[in-house]
Amino acid sequence: MELDSTDRALIHALHIDGRAPFSKIGEVLGLSDQTVARRYRKLRASSTVRVVGQTLPWRVGHVRWHLRIKCAPSAALPVAAALSRRPDTYWVRMYSGGTEIGCVTQSYTADETDTLLLQQLPRTPRINDVSAHSLLHMFQGGTVDHLALLDYLTAEQIAALRPRINPTDEVVTLDDADRRMLSALEQDGRAGFADLAKATGSSESGVRRRLDFLRDVGALFYDLDIDARPLGYACEAMLWMSVPPSDLAEVGNALANHVEVAFVAAISGPANLIASVVCRDVPTLYEYLTTKVSALKAIRQLETSPVIRTVKRGATVMP
Repeated sequence: MELDSTDRALIHALHIDGRAPFSKIGEVLGLSDQTVARRYRKLRASSTVRVVGQTLPWRVGHVRWHLRIKCAPSAALPVAAALSRRPDTYWVRMYSGGTEIGCVTQSYTADETDTLLLQQLPRTPRINDVSAHSLLHMFQGGTVDHLALLDYLTAEQIAALRPRINPTDEVVTLDDADRRMLSALEQDGRAGFADLAKATGSSESGVRRRLDFLRDVGALFYDLDIDARPLGYACEAMLWMSVPPSDLAEVGNALANHVEVAFVAAISGPANLIASVVCRDVPTLYEYLTTKVSALKAIRQLETSPVIRTVKRGATVMP
């Protein structure tokens, strides 16, 4: 799908506030709300861009792990497909020569995690090894936008769209209705209040108040699930790094401000820092590794795992 400047400006606007009303986005961009809605529906239908609701796991009592699964080449795709069908997995991808699978799993309790890590995966035929890394901290980028593609709005337009929130350190207790609502938002971050009320059995006003509260305290945020290929970025890789604990925050924050980095987090294990990077092509990835990454002298070890196939992007199973 070819993207013009209007599409890219819309993507930038949704990056600033994924649930901003189309009327507000249209006012800021100088477009009608019908045009904005039509453009977004086209982007979403092509799987190029999708707004998704996400939570900070430690703010809502969730347990999140990054898994590395090594298996026989003939088993990789069936195992990845089986993992993608689970409601508690995200970002199921195949790495390198097709013998390694990476995915994120999230559960509400430690018991649910134990069922997957200790009982189900070890008993799966042709899986040779499983390593699990607990998510400890996610680093947020500064003023630099991922892929350098989000540079279509002026500072005034960004300020007009920026949501006003007051994040706290409060741990929010979720009930069953909250979980159903968040599950719906994982699939469609712009789901209407009527649809969310139907999914939760609550009133539209109750859903609106709960969403506003969760977002205001920083437990819920809206992100863009972007297929970078139509934007000219065809090379994805996962970086596994070992960094001394005293340098972890500095290196993590530095990586978060690289335009190539989509996600960076501190994790448990010998490789205590991971980053998902997106580049235009393999030579560009090599240039990134040998310039920006190599400049971070505190990185003791680096392993690069190219992504050869994405089976589940976020919470969405790919066709």
